Amino acid sequence: MNRRRLLAVLCSVLLVAGLASACTSGNAAPEPSSSELNDHTDATFQGLGLTPPQPRPQFTLLDTSGKPYKFGSATAGRPTLLYFGYTNCPDVCPLTMANIATALRAEPAELRAKTDVVFVTTDIKHDTGPVLKSYLAHFDADLPNKFIGLYGTQNQIDAAQSASHVVLAQDDGQTHSSQVLLYGPDDYARVSFLQSNNQSEAMQHDLALVAQA
Repeated sequence: MNRRRLLAVLCSVLLVAGLASACTSGNAAPEPSSSELNDHTDATFQGLGLTPPQPRPQFTLLDTSGKPYKFGSATAGRPTLLYFGYTNCPDVCPLTMANIATALRAEPAELRAKTDVVFVTTDIKHDTGPVLKSYLAHFDADLPNKFIGLYGTQNQIDAAQSASHVVLAQDDGQTHSSQVLLYGPDDYARVSFLQSNNQSEAMQHDLALVAQA
């Protein structure tokens, strides 16, 4: 195989990988997109190191009460976990949210109280404020700081994803970013997490480190 042919094959493989972030009805977690393949260069973290670090994005959506929520200013200076998903996801989205809740329960009460968890829906047709509120209550019922659910128009959701440097959702929101971004008090994300059964331990470890920054 000549060099030009080899390069063409490699490009095709990367393109397929970039579209493989869909929630499924099976048990396999989706693969990260090509825009999410970050170097795990910092051994301090158990999650995936982000190079370069990503600044806390600025976008405005509606919260579960229908009021505008300015993500950048509302969460500024606070440890924040940001995830894009949808409530009808059969497996990976609820697994991810459950892992976040499990990680928070293992943290000291002071850290739990000052950490924000923001879930942005990618399903604009189904996920209204009441739907999001009911969904998130399954995960945060015993936590002092309730999870924040956000929704908006397609253009607004796309803008929020672009500002967060994640792949834009497709297929009515069912193919979406596989990352949970963790922002620190310095308003930068230096680590993220992909869907897996054991990511709660990595989240617990890295959240405690990031909160001290």
